[in-house]
Amino acid sequence: MAAFYGSLYSLMILLPQLPEIVNFLIKSAAAVTIVICAFGIQSRRRLLINTGTFFAVNFLLAGCIYGVYTWLRPAGMHFSNGSFYIDFSLTVLVITTAVFYGIVRIGLMLTRNCADDSYRIVIRYNDRVTSIDGLADTGNKLIDYFTGTPVVICGEDKFRELTGFGGDISQLPRGFRLLACTTVSAEGVIPVFRPDEVLIISRVTGERRAVDVMIGQGRSGGKAIFDPDILKN
Repeated sequence: MAAFYGSLYSLMILLPQLPEIVNFLIKSAAAVTIVICAFGIQSRRRLLINTGTFFAVNFLLAGCIYGVYTWLRPAGMHFSNGSFYIDFSLTVLVITTAVFYGIVRIGLMLTRNCADDSYRIVIRYNDRVTSIDGLADTGNKLIDYFTGTPVVICGEDKFRELTGFGGDISQLPRGFRLLACTTVSAEGVIPVFRPDEVLIISRVTGERRAVDVMIGQGRSGGKAIFDPDILKN
């Protein structure tokens, strides 16, 4: 949708020559609204970062194209109102688009495979806040049987730091309960509770996602283990 919306601005090349200030205002409005179309408004800071990145990519692309234009002077390239038109066949367009789309997809797949643990999870409970390295693990399908809420598993130290619970399941704090849990090597029960807020932050993209989850105490290798499907909700 954002790409289609942005492509409409290329029709400015068909208009009579516009004053520079009008061109600037239209381009600025286009940049911000295209970014909003693509990513929404998560926060003012994120909007500024996304818009700045959008401008940077466009400056790089425009610089490369203008360099080719001034060096080679191709007959099929035209500039007007800050827009450019390149005359090449539909076949070339389809093939090059498919090739570059494939490159981007492969790059994303490799990035995801290398970045499964590139998350930071921030948990707030009452007046306590803790931050834990996160691990996206499709093997964690644990849910709270009463509410159907996914459960994020964290280690005993972080669990105690956040809740003050010492691990004695016979003295569960109010609002906590025990949940049956099965792992590869054992079966048992773990204490779980509902925190006030959980944010999952990607170290790769910087995206922050608030998620509705329960927190459980278990063996997690010092990380908070979560089902990556919760990021899709």
